Amino acid sequence: MSIQIFILSNLMEQSAYPYQLKKKLADFKILDLNNSLSESRLYYNFESLKKQGLIAVEEVLHEEHRPDKQMFTITEKGREQLAGKIYKVFEQAIGIDDMMVGLGNLEYVDCYRVLAILEKKLDKYKKNWAMITTFDSEKYVTTRYADLRTMMDAYTTERYEQLICYMEQIIEYVEQYEKK
Repeated sequence: MSIQIFILSNLMEQSAYPYQLKKKLADFKILDLNNSLSESRLYYNFESLKKQGLIAVEEVLHEEHRPDKQMFTITEKGREQLAGKIYKVFEQAIGIDDMMVGLGNLEYVDCYRVLAILEKKLDKYKKNWAMITTFDSEKYVTTRYADLRTMMDAYTTERYEQLICYMEQIIEYVEQYEKK
């Protein structure tokens, strides 16, 4: 999904060859913690988007002794579906890193709708955290695993506190973006 948003959002700006986006994609490789961005995935997703009618070949350049170059453009259907793909990224995100491609493409969505999605997620995180904090792990963990319990309690506490903190910052970022 993220790579398709990358392709579509770049084609919103201008038509491009897959190779041009491949070079641009290399700049984002450092942010790809899940190793989901690769050259083969890029070309696969170009074909997939083409089959879905979201992008189309605008021009084919023929060069002697070189493979043909296909210049792609986004279709009207692609323009219409880009926002939906971005909303889906926010809705399906498990963690903050899953939202990065959506945050980088706020110009193509209704920020109020994104805020509603984010606030719902934040509320869920806070409810989960409240439930976790009321759990009495000492009651269920024997002294044999006390060190493990202590480590897991610390991990869970830090993880949820950071998740909630960054989610609040993201919501603030989207609110500020909307005001620009």
